[in-house]
Order: sequence, then C-alpha cells, then structure tokens
Amino acid sequence: MMKRFILVIIMMISTLGVYSFTANTLDAKKTSYASYYHDKFNGRKTASGEIFSNSKFTAANRTLPFGTNIKVTNLNNGKQVIVKINDRGPFHASRALDISKAAFDEIGDISHGTIPVEYEIVD
Repeated sequence: MMKRFILVIIMMISTLGVYSFTANTLDAKKTSYASYYHDKFNGRKTASGEIFSNSKFTAANRTLPFGTNIKVTNLNNGKQVIVKINDRGPFHASRALDISKAAFDEIGDISHGTIPVEYEIVD
C-alpha cells in the first residue's frame, strides 16, 4: 500500500515538471512556415466551432489553445499581424500555421503560397 502511495506521489511530481516545461515553451518565439486557407473553407466550422471566414484574422495550429492570440512576423519583410487560433492544423510537417487569407495578405504575397514566419503568443 505504501509503495503505491509513493509511486503516485512520484508520478504527480514528474507530471508537474513536464507541465511547467510545456508552459515555458509555449511562451517562446518559434520559427516555421505559414500558408493560407483556400476560399473553399469559408463558411465551414473550425475545430473550435467557429465559422471560418477568410476575411478575419484567424489561424490554425496543432497545439496552441483555442482563443490564443499570436503575433506572426514574415521573416522576409518584417511585416507583422496578430491572429487568433481557432482551428487545428496545418497537417503538413513543414508548416506550423495556416492563417486566413486576409492575415496572409497583410504580411505577404498570396502568390507565394507559403512564407517563413516567426510567431509568439501575445496578451
């Protein structure tokens, strides 16, 4: 009985350590690539339940919590935009973000399809 109790305590402590590491990594700036949503997704539900609109400043990410605002910086020209995470994706290993067409157009050229970006959580 005592061994189980000790095992449970050790597991709880190790879980807290992983949680604090994960919380710190969420705050760090990250670099990757971003693409934009095709117009065919307008009017469809996102993973958060919101209706998608390419005219709003929203984005998809595989791990960030819904409702998180992030600042996305185009590494080619320094232009920035703030978007809200409301969907999951992209489902391509080389990209961390799918952003709405309006947000992409704000910082990049739609004809390029993808751009190198840095992103970070903002309050």
